[in-house]
Amino acid sequence: MQASLVNPFLSSSIHVIETLIQIKPSVGQLSVQKIDYLHHYIWFKIGIIGSLNKDILFGFPETVAFRMVSGMMGGYPITEFDEMCQSAVGELGNMISGNASAILYQQGIEVDITPPHLVQQTGYTWGEKVFSIPLTIDTIGQFHIYIST
Repeated sequence: MQASLVNPFLSSSIHVIETLIQIKPSVGQLSVQKIDYLHHYIWFKIGIIGSLNKDILFGFPETVAFRMVSGMMGGYPITEFDEMCQSAVGELGNMISGNASAILYQQGIEVDITPPHLVQQTGYTWGEKVFSIPLTIDTIGQFHIYIST
């Protein structure tokens, strides 16, 4: 995977999370792998279209998503994946992808993003290996951003 595509998502993720939650995430070991759809996970997909056509998949353990949304809302406790939580997690992915798209545009790569789409685990197949960006946020947990190869 080209660094010119991965780096915008890395820097955008760190910037957006640090801005919204006031905690800088740490980046784990980047890798190419197959996605395992795990139970009790929340999956959102955003498409990158234009000069590049890629899919970005955000995978959050439910408890991590609840803590992230709580952090985004100033500590308001979140205990279920209701419409508000779904909207907040989708917006987080939207902000990260939009910011990364702006960085790509500055590099001369004209792209746009599709709206976030909640992916139901059952019956959905990605089909190929993806580039994995693991992010860990202290007191919240770890989630992944996957970029289609």
